[in-house]
Amino acid sequence: MRIGNVIGRVTLSQTLPGMRGARWLVVSPMNRETLQKLPGDPGMSDDYSVIVYDDLGAGPGELIGFIEGREAASPFDPPIPIDAINGAILDQVTYRPVL
Repeated sequence: MRIGNVIGRVTLSQTLPGMRGARWLVVSPMNRETLQKLPGDPGMSDDYSVIVYDDLGAGPGELIGFIEGREAASPFDPPIPIDAINGAILDQVTYRPVL
């Protein structure tokens, strides 16, 4: 599971019937530098953005824990075109790197 900052939503004109009722989020994955900024504005990482399937109701500005790869598609009947799924909406993150 990775931590990410929700920076937007995707609007679809068509979707598979099994995907109705959920949203697609644009998520900026957090790295070591952006995690050290917390608490406060989590900001965005310089890394790529990820499109995440969300049925938990996260919105822009929230921190989420998302799962990528094969594990993301496992809750659905195959074949399913999902690369990342929202697994948690995070209230608080404490990051203390070991020096």
